Amino acid sequence: MKRSRKQSLAENLDTSLWKLLPHDVVEVILECVPVKPLLRLRSVSKKWKLTIDSPGFKERQLIRRRQLRGPDVLIMRLSYDRPVGREGRGRKVVLSAASASRRRIGWNVSYTCGMFCAGSCDGLVCVYCLYVDSIVGNPATGWHRSFPLSNYQGLLIQRFKREGSDFPWPSLGFGRDKLSGTFKPVWLYNSSGFVLGGADKAVVTYCEVFDFSTNAWRYVVPASPYPINAYHKPVHLDGSLYWLTESEPPLLLSFDLHTETFQVICKAPFADPRHITMCVLHNRLCLSEQKDLTQVIWSFDSSDKTWNTLCSFDLNPTGDFAAPLLPIAILDKGQLLLQGRASMDPLVIHDLHYRSYDLLCTPKSPSGSVYYFESLFSA
Repeated sequence: MKRSRKQSLAENLDTSLWKLLPHDVVEVILECVPVKPLLRLRSVSKKWKLTIDSPGFKERQLIRRRQLRGPDVLIMRLSYDRPVGREGRGRKVVLSAASASRRRIGWNVSYTCGMFCAGSCDGLVCVYCLYVDSIVGNPATGWHRSFPLSNYQGLLIQRFKREGSDFPWPSLGFGRDKLSGTFKPVWLYNSSGFVLGGADKAVVTYCEVFDFSTNAWRYVVPASPYPINAYHKPVHLDGSLYWLTESEPPLLLSFDLHTETFQVICKAPFADPRHITMCVLHNRLCLSEQKDLTQVIWSFDSSDKTWNTLCSFDLNPTGDFAAPLLPIAILDKGQLLLQGRASMDPLVIHDLHYRSYDLLCTPKSPSGSVYYFESLFSA
């Protein structure tokens, strides 16, 4: 009888010298193992399974993963799948790693709307739609779950019916409380267009946070002290989500995911928000500004709340983009991965040292890219 790969792996390890090593030494070694082999190693023994499944080990494994190598890049593509029940054709969200194992995970959702990626955080990726349940999942382990529509999405659907979709609306934020380890989707939105009272009524903001433990959305009060700029996607860094405000000049606004409080951090380094993108590079909050055919990336120093120039590059070789390119990640050896804001724009790699460009891929269907670190987490 042919033995499975899991059985062979477990038997080989049981008969090796692993049993002679102190368990704390075994844990350090396991922390360096990629996620996919770790899932198989859970079958070696009950002790190993308890170790690998423990919250402390999952935290240390992610830290070790970040130390050993840079981020992977996940490319989110929309492809059409066979009919799903009575809803007609289904749409499948396919996530594939562009720089590592090229593992692909398919999630079936309703065809009734377009999909958007809220970003990645500590190994989890959040994908949402305006009309159907959102999805959070771990591409490395295959785990995923859905969560229901927020009150804001219901209001937005009604506004679409009244006015169409020709107005800016914010993106979903997704991050993790660094103290409790809890993952949280967050909607932050302005009252304009939803609250009756006319143009003279002051614009206020509303904040909704999803609680995975209760499977429900709840309001956070007070919300942001300033209206947010709906054109800019929020980003997550070190336990907080960040937005740019609609004020003049624009302000950098943070939302602490543990205390669930808002704070104005500083002014943006420029006054015109139309050619700005926000991102995280090298574990630092960055803003990118387009000046004619040059794009400048500013890095935020949280110690003295100042902005410093990280790099600049010429946009001309990359083609005619109407908006600044979105920096995705700094890869190995000073290579910057970039993509346009349009879902069909190509992904290009810019060498910051040689100032050269290489085409990584051209999407054949609507896509978006996020930097990504493998982990064992679930929500």
